[in-house]
Amino acid sequence: MERSSPNGRLFWGVGATVVLADAFTKMLTVDQLVPSLLPREVLGNVVRFTLVYNPGAAFGLHLGPYSRWIFTMLTIGALLLLWRLFQSTHRDDRWRTLALSLVSGGAVGNLIDRLKSGRGVVDFIDVGIGTHRWPTFNVADMAVSCGALLLAYVLWREDAEAAARATSGRDAPIHG
Repeated sequence: MERSSPNGRLFWGVGATVVLADAFTKMLTVDQLVPSLLPREVLGNVVRFTLVYNPGAAFGLHLGPYSRWIFTMLTIGALLLLWRLFQSTHRDDRWRTLALSLVSGGAVGNLIDRLKSGRGVVDFIDVGIGTHRWPTFNVADMAVSCGALLLAYVLWREDAEAAARATSGRDAPIHG
């Protein structure tokens, strides 16, 4: 399918915005939330800012001393796949473009952290009630999560539409 200039503007604009917002919030976090691991209440105990460094991946997944490089290579592979999906995106499909740009921008944001420091990705948004907490996350993680959900929906819708088109010409099963 043909990629058009509006898709490119949307893809690069949203992706760059995610990367810049992620970098800016992480810079503020590292500067203002010292020492790390000390929660600062934002909305009572429900939303807190807590500086943590995640050397692994989502939800604290850690693969030992080579986690940094394993997740770096996995991220680069994912970005190549996302680029291929973007290139195959129809020129009128803004939702798919938006989803791909959110996931890509978030992946780049966390990749920058992983390459910049062996300490890991900077996370700081701490949500929960009392001792029941969601794993701490950042702006890039939010973009990846929202983009992945949107992309799953868009791809599901594409498959459903393709299946409907494939069966629309058949009124009754063909018996041989």
